[in-house]
Amino acid sequence: MRFRKRQRLVLVVVALLLVGGATALVLAALQDSIAFFVTPSELASRDVEPGRTFRIGGLVVEGSVDRRPDGTVHFAITDTAEQIPVIYKGMLPDLFREGQGVVALGTLREDGTFLASEVLAKHDERYMPKEVADALKKAGYWENREAENAQ
Repeated sequence: MRFRKRQRLVLVVVALLLVGGATALVLAALQDSIAFFVTPSELASRDVEPGRTFRIGGLVVEGSVDRRPDGTVHFAITDTAEQIPVIYKGMLPDLFREGQGVVALGTLREDGTFLASEVLAKHDERYMPKEVADALKKAGYWENREAENAQ
């Protein structure tokens, strides 16, 4: 009987270790693929480690778009309270322009510049992430086109 109890205990411990190990592997894999979202104000107030992938959203600052001959585009994103400089190399969406809402995926460099690997342009604030829309409303910049169209 003693042998069976010990055998059962060993089986339970091994099963728990296997489940724990599998859970740890899944969480580690998810951590690399999950990109959190921040606004420029949140980024300015947080301590984000350089090199970590995340999304930043806001409006492209008027007069900030600088297209370089090598295909690199420098611009700034704002939520009307803070600005973050962005560097992107590649084809920008057709809807990308100054004053337009964008969401960029990338990493923060040591110098505080956001190095984007992907830029998405938003054609209407109704499709803007809730966090960006809330920040724009708070800053008094939000345009409620639905209310204007109803009048």
